[in-house]
Amino acid sequence: MINKVNFKIEELENMKKYPSELFYIGKKELLKKKKISIIGTRRPNSYTKEFTHKLAHKLSSLDICIVSGAAMGVDAISHLAAKPENTIAVVANGLDIRYPSVNKNLISNIEQKGLVLSAYKEGEKARNYTFVLRNEIVVALGDILIVTQADLNSGSLTSVQYALKMKKKIYTLPHRIGESLGTQELVKKGLIEPIYDIDEFISQVTNTNKIEKTKDEFLLFCESSPSYEEAILKFGNRVLEYELEGKIVINNARVSLS
Repeated sequence: MINKVNFKIEELENMKKYPSELFYIGKKELLKKKKISIIGTRRPNSYTKEFTHKLAHKLSSLDICIVSGAAMGVDAISHLAAKPENTIAVVANGLDIRYPSVNKNLISNIEQKGLVLSAYKEGEKARNYTFVLRNEIVVALGDILIVTQADLNSGSLTSVQYALKMKKKIYTLPHRIGESLGTQELVKKGLIEPIYDIDEFISQVTNTNKIEKTKDEFLLFCESSPSYEEAILKFGNRVLEYELEGKIVINNARVSLS
């Protein structure tokens, strides 16, 4: 069910102009949580995919809500890693349209368990100018902005400009020479900061001294670096699930904590 936002969202006061209208589907309570915005290219490389997922998942596991724009690539990875119940998707069209169509199932899940926001009425299709406002809202909602990969002239770089004007801290992943040239240029200028250690970064932004791993039975079992075969026999699909979530690593047929 599409609802009209009839209350002020404090974070959006940082925008150049507060949206004239806002609409939502889902749990507006997520707006009250600590939020971090994660954005980036629609065509991330394998390195960006892996570490975007790890960042979003670990932040979400500490009850930080992940905000992104429901686009292909980095946006979709961020929403999926955070899980639908702890993510806010800001879209560039009316909420009766699930765009892009490749992400329609993802958007539907967020509608049911999380929150989808739009500044546009039903029937409004995504256009160049609607993405601009969408991007500004994504940036405004987060306490900080993380751009995991962006090339020169990427739309993500306009989001960086919004964040700078709002005096928000901006972070990125460190990339190899010739990759993510947009963020690399901003790092050289000292405008954004690279994340060299994910746990250290999360400790910093969450004001915690230590990132504690959930001490469930399987993680306790992995502390002794059991063989992959032993882990599968005892815990089955949980091994694959925890590997995807970045909680464990599998090397040389042995399982250990990440």
